[in-house]
Amino acid sequence: ILEHHAADIDVYHCPNCEPIHGPSMMKKRNNWHRHDYTEPNDGTRPVQAGTAVFVQQLQARSFASGHEILVPMQGSQVTQHYLEREGFHYPIAVHDLDGLGLKLPPPSFSASDVEHYVGANKVIDVIDVARQADSKLKLGEFVKYYYQPERPKVLNLISLEFSDTRMGDLVEVPEIVQKMSWVENYWPDDSFFPKPFVQKYCLIGMKNSYTDFHIDFGGTSVWYHVLWVRTEAYPVMWCYCYGEKIFYLIKPTKANLALYESWSSSPNQSEVFFGDKVDKCYKCVVKQGTTIFLPPGWIHAVLTSQDSMAFGGNFLHNLNIGMQLRCYEMERRLKTPDLFKFPYFEAICWYVAKNLLETLKELREDKCQPQGYLVDGVKALISSLKTWLRRELTQPNSEVPDHIRPSRLIKALTQEIRFLEDESNKAGKSQGSAECSLSRSSLEKGYQAQRAARWLLDHRHRHHLHHHHSRKLPSNLDVLELHTLEVLKRLEVGPLKEDPAFSSKVNGKFKKVSAVAVDGSHDNALRLVLCNGKIMR
Repeated sequence: ILEHHAADIDVYHCPNCEPIHGPSMMKKRNNWHRHDYTEPNDGTRPVQAGTAVFVQQLQARSFASGHEILVPMQGSQVTQHYLEREGFHYPIAVHDLDGLGLKLPPPSFSASDVEHYVGANKVIDVIDVARQADSKLKLGEFVKYYYQPERPKVLNLISLEFSDTRMGDLVEVPEIVQKMSWVENYWPDDSFFPKPFVQKYCLIGMKNSYTDFHIDFGGTSVWYHVLWVRTEAYPVMWCYCYGEKIFYLIKPTKANLALYESWSSSPNQSEVFFGDKVDKCYKCVVKQGTTIFLPPGWIHAVLTSQDSMAFGGNFLHNLNIGMQLRCYEMERRLKTPDLFKFPYFEAICWYVAKNLLETLKELREDKCQPQGYLVDGVKALISSLKTWLRRELTQPNSEVPDHIRPSRLIKALTQEIRFLEDESNKAGKSQGSAECSLSRSSLEKGYQAQRAARWLLDHRHRHHLHHHHSRKLPSNLDVLELHTLEVLKRLEVGPLKEDPAFSSKVNGKFKKVSAVAVDGSHDNALRLVLCNGKIMR
């Protein structure tokens, strides 16, 4: 029997007993407002979330308009530069695909097509909405039930991550997500931990599906696109119309987050509508063809008024690091099962810390002031990394990557923040320094060359350590270092006038492809071919 059917059986009769005793005896329904529908309907028990009565009452409630908080934008306007400048604190709505860089199947793409591309035997988690209970099911069984003319239960599929299936090629996430995502930008290919796949979800909701208030794991931001909504006008034929999904949104203020944590840990959570506990809960109607972006930490519930299909995903980024960390720590306090947490959240934070240390060093060397959100984010990261390191002594978690020296990394980051604070104090007395908007996209052009140059420079220091007090001879690696730094300056700052001293040390000017030739009489002789600042061979 299917797992979600088991909850409805009162007395089970096996196939051998069925001919004598008849089919299994099912539980008798006594109410439509409790997760346990066998409870007596005596009017003493409150309505629970997800039940038929709850959904009916929810649709009759009044809320603040989503227009008060929703920021309508064109796809081409949703850029990293815009979000770095304006911040990402309120939900964004984009009403068509133009300029988003989002690739999706056509609106005719059906539940059967999902089964075809993902595979009927894929085991999925579905939610029995009326009981708000999770159960496992094969995708083929779910799709078969989905197409039944009569469906005694409302089942909601919200956790089908399909990156590693054939359907993965049919969807490309929005360009802004690719550019900002920690996983895309900072997760190393050679990581011991498996790469988290959380950017491509397919959501198939039956009519009256409801997901109660929650914060997405790790305080991740969300992209969400409604592909189609089916009308009731044509019970036999499919009709893809301009229907809607309804989001109930709550701003993640300190007060609201504290209320949310208290509500989440209360024994009667399902009997209390969280929207009633806060100052304002906004109702946002998301129509077919619309894409929304939710910032970190936003508390939200979702109602699917008609059968629908949507695509979405989650991503961590640099703009609200503090909020992401607060949400993760809340999950720990609430003892959220690992299944419902961001995979290897602490590991990716260590990777990010290592990369942000490089970014801060580069900005300092260029005498540029990092943007405020980055400084605040690094401070929050330092605090969390220290906490995790202390916790590691009593509660080993083993999410520190092997090649990272945690204490040294925390110390170096703290030092960079002190440098910034010292510079800020000096700037307060004088005229200040320029703030540089050095985004990941601008850094990554020279990133490989920078890493190579730093490694070679460290290697040179180690190799010549015993000559510390002697006269320093020109090194072939000095030539490489000078050349690489010049390349990086050109790539990140723009064309510079040719430095004659540099030209005399390096054979020829740097062009599209250049070679650094060195004297072959030494055992550390190198010949490097660079293309656009990257060492090719």
